[in-house]
Amino acid sequence: MGQAAAELSNVRALVFLAAIGLDVGESVAGVQEPFPPPMVVNTSYLTDYDAPGAAGGPELYIQKDKFHETFCADAPTDVADVMAVTQRPVAGAALQEQATAAGWRMIPSWYLISEQDNGIAPEAQRFMAERMTATTETIKGSHAAFIAQPRKVAQFIQKAAGVPGAPHEGPLRHLLHRTRT
Repeated sequence: MGQAAAELSNVRALVFLAAIGLDVGESVAGVQEPFPPPMVVNTSYLTDYDAPGAAGGPELYIQKDKFHETFCADAPTDVADVMAVTQRPVAGAALQEQATAAGWRMIPSWYLISEQDNGIAPEAQRFMAERMTATTETIKGSHAAFIAQPRKVAQFIQKAAGVPGAPHEGPLRHLLHRTRT
């Protein structure tokens, strides 16, 4: 998200939801290396075949029996079960690919840290949010808090978007007002 946004002139703000915010030259694995490894490191497995479009790397999945606790511990079991069997894998090669741009360096950013995230260590999330000087909030939730706690996450996004009535209206306030009139 941050890399793609750096090339777009119409992006007014970035919202990171328990996400990776890379700087130029960093990889997903590299930015997390100084922090405690999250559970996903031990509950994932590589397939025996290359990921489509990712030459030189297999696909990475979370073990089905560990998915709920690893990815979406605050979601209901029936939701987690569906997510486990329909998960979209990550290309293993993507973990080492280095970012060539960092949109957060130029675009105001908001970051929602998931305090019970087993996919990205909360300490790594705090580091990324602080260095991007993002407007930051925390949620007592998993990596998929946006699924388990959609109202809280929507309120955070509304603040970033500057929705009238949302506390601490953000940098998109003028844009939203303009599109409604």
